[in-house]
Amino acid sequence: MEPPPPQTPSSTSLQRTSSIPTTLLNKYELGRLLGRGSFAKVYAARSLSDKTQLAAIKIIDKTKTDASMEPRIISEISAMHRLQHHQNILKIHEVMATKTKIYLVMELALGGDLFSKIRKTGKLKESAARRYFQQLVSALRFCHQNGVSHRDIKPHNLLLDGKGNLKITDFGLSALKNGGGGGGLLHTACGTPAFTAPEVMARRGYDGAKADAWSCGVMLFFLLSASLPFDDSNLAVMCRRIHKGEYQVPSCIPKPVKSIIIQLLDPNPNTRMSIEALMNHAWFLKKFELPTQSSLFELDYKNSCKFDKSAVASINAFDIITMSSGLDLSGLFEVKNWRERRFTSSETVERVTERVKEVGGRLGYRVEEGNGGVAIGLGKERVGLVFEVLEIVEKLLVVEVKAVVGGGLEFEEFHWGELKDGLEDVVLQWHNDAL
Repeated sequence: MEPPPPQTPSSTSLQRTSSIPTTLLNKYELGRLLGRGSFAKVYAARSLSDKTQLAAIKIIDKTKTDASMEPRIISEISAMHRLQHHQNILKIHEVMATKTKIYLVMELALGGDLFSKIRKTGKLKESAARRYFQQLVSALRFCHQNGVSHRDIKPHNLLLDGKGNLKITDFGLSALKNGGGGGGLLHTACGTPAFTAPEVMARRGYDGAKADAWSCGVMLFFLLSASLPFDDSNLAVMCRRIHKGEYQVPSCIPKPVKSIIIQLLDPNPNTRMSIEALMNHAWFLKKFELPTQSSLFELDYKNSCKFDKSAVASINAFDIITMSSGLDLSGLFEVKNWRERRFTSSETVERVTERVKEVGGRLGYRVEEGNGGVAIGLGKERVGLVFEVLEIVEKLLVVEVKAVVGGGLEFEEFHWGELKDGLEDVVLQWHNDAL
């Protein structure tokens, strides 16, 4: 089975449903329901300013989410934003919000998901399976190179565009590396059992990239057989089989692929085939097309200054995208880190950093520079502040101010006011009031 022929957008993608408004925030015309979950629905949509531009809009109902869902929502947006530049990762275009809803405007994949395709047509020919697998593995390597482990690879999360190209989506369980402790090991159990690595199920520290490699082994098995290596109605039995690596490879799977599957489904992550080794395998390399250079461009907004990285939580893409769309969404979720503030500015990076250094020096702070001059540290007595400047679009900056030392009520009462007043000429708008 070869990939489907290119499709063109049609009015059927936007068949209206009476249960939702026709338009969204005067920007998009909403169409048919594509999918739903416990707290979100996804609709097809069309831009009102350009009728040829189609999108998928995930509508998250904040009234149905609890505190435990906030990290998943932020993780999904942060990961998708960080990974915008790979052709096999679903793109996020915009984030909007009201008091009760969050709207994620994403690329529309007209071909549906891979699970539905294989359920309808059955197992794939080796050439078609290899093409999808190459795109999946290439995208995952890009994720890992940019500090993201997906942790929930399954055919339901692999979409197809109108040209039959694979698109990874649903980064709600992804883990972003931010320089924390633990040697880079993850400690949360994520994913769907039939696709989940044994070390993840065991809830012990694990390498997210190796866990994704295991899921790739399950996916390759599924593409060529339309069945799963570990599939049992009894979850306990399934988990035991996964931990022991007990499965049978169907005769329809070619011998070279069988060897790859066996190495990927190694219960020991230390001896399991890595994504890098997989991409050097002769079977994988056959007719493999490297992504274009532009798709491998990394949008690096992570910070690396002289201060203790474990004390400086990096700004997430959720904040960046929502501010760049002109909305103040600082109240989207309750602020848990009360030792930070954030403002936008229409000045240049140079103007803002010079102003921070000037005001800090005048008020008696010790001034340090980091990350090529876009992170400024101010230290005085028992207070340490970091100003991190991120350029979102032309003439729009986000500046995050973090108290990495001190920053309690004493600082709030006696020091913050004069520092804030000194910066007013470079501030467009403050986005929260707690430091």
